[in-house]
Parts: sequence; C-alpha cells; structure tokens
Amino acid sequence: QVQLKESGPGLVKPSQTLSLTCTVSSGSITANYYYWTWIRQPPGKGLEWMGAIAYSGNTYYSPSLKSHTSISRDTSKNQFTLQLSSVTPEDTADYYCARAIRFYGNRLYDYWGQGTQVTVSS
Repeated sequence: QVQLKESGPGLVKPSQTLSLTCTVSSGSITANYYYWTWIRQPPGKGLEWMGAIAYSGNTYYSPSLKSHTSISRDTSKNQFTLQLSSVTPEDTADYYCARAIRFYGNRLYDYWGQGTQVTVSS
C-alpha cells in the first residue's frame, strides 16, 4: 500500500518561504501515470488544490498561487517538495500531499498523507 507523509515546519513567519516535503513509500513517484499533488485546507474553509508534479516531472499550478508556488522532486529519495514563498497569515492551513490517479477533468485521488498543520505568524 502506498503511503505518503508530509514533513516541514509547523510555524512560519510572514514573508518567509514555506517548504514542505512529501515522502512516498511503496510506490515510485516516476511511475506512470500518477500526479503527485499538494492540497491545503485553511481553517473553516474547503480544500484548495495548489499544484502537482507528474510522473514525467512536469509541473502544474493553481493560477491563483502560481506566482509564489514551486513544486519539485527528488527521485532518489522518492520525495516531492512544495515551496510557497512570501507567505502571509492567509496561508495558514492544513497541508496535504496526495496521489492523483485521474488528473484531467474531475481529479481523483487514491492515497493521501495525514496532513500537516502550518501556521503563519510572527
């Protein structure tokens, strides 16, 4: 069974860069045709799709976050990483990584990480 686990700081200061890593086990991030995704949920709000990195290494971003979001991967460690620059308190959320088995149209996810809480505060 594929497992995903998020790691990173729980507290980030405004204007800093948030970096989160998702470590994947029992499944390669280069395997066809999965899309490795970051999703977040601010307190009291719904899920927000942030972006994804495909099995091919191609990256996709939410238009509203594209200017300060970057997703990369380390295939030797089977990890992919989210970087969110110039964070503000509005970036406070639970952050999840997930594997999409359908990317175009209605996205479908089969595995999720447990999530990690990030607070942006001075």
